[in-house]
Amino acid sequence: MGRTVPTFRTEIERVVSRWERFGSVLRGEEKAYLERVIAKARHHASASTYAALINPVEGMMLSIMIEQEKELDLLRHKYRF
Repeated sequence: MGRTVPTFRTEIERVVSRWERFGSVLRGEEKAYLERVIAKARHHASASTYAALINPVEGMMLSIMIEQEKELDLLRHKYRF
């Protein structure tokens, strides 16, 4: 029996394909930033699957924000902010 509801990871890849079309018109260095954001969006896919979010972008944005917060904490500790 097949799935009737796409997996969260499948939904992420649909969104990523749209984001990559957006990225196709960015400059070189900006494309690299987009790739890093996309990697962050994929990082917590399991948590998003478990949360059963209706909108996959919601889980992706939360994942990106969590990963950016982690990076900010590293910088704060490094530079004692």
